[in-house]
Amino acid sequence: MFSGYIAVLPRCPKCGLDYSIFDPGDGPAVFGILIVGAIVCGLALYVEFHFHPLMWVHLVLWIPLILVLTFGFLRLAKSTLLVLQFKRGAGEGRHHP
Repeated sequence: MFSGYIAVLPRCPKCGLDYSIFDPGDGPAVFGILIVGAIVCGLALYVEFHFHPLMWVHLVLWIPLILVLTFGFLRLAKSTLLVLQFKRGAGEGRHHP
C-alpha cells in the first residue's frame, strides 16, 4: 500500500485497485495531533504533579515519546482512513468498482 513511509502507491500491486481515488487529506495529522497530544499532556501532568521533576527531565521524557507516538500513529491513521474510504465507497469524485 505504501511506497515510502506515508506515500501511497498509485495502485495495488496484487489486485490493481487504483489508490489515487482515495485521499485522507489532513485527517491522519489531525488525529495524530489530538490523540498524541492528549496522551502526552496527560502523562506530563501526572508526572509533574506526582514527582515534580526538573524541566530537563520533562524534555528527555516527552520529546522522544512525542516523536515515537507521532511517527507510529501517522502511518496507522493514514492506512485506516484509506481503508474506511474504500469500505464506504468514498473517493475523489470517482466511484471505484
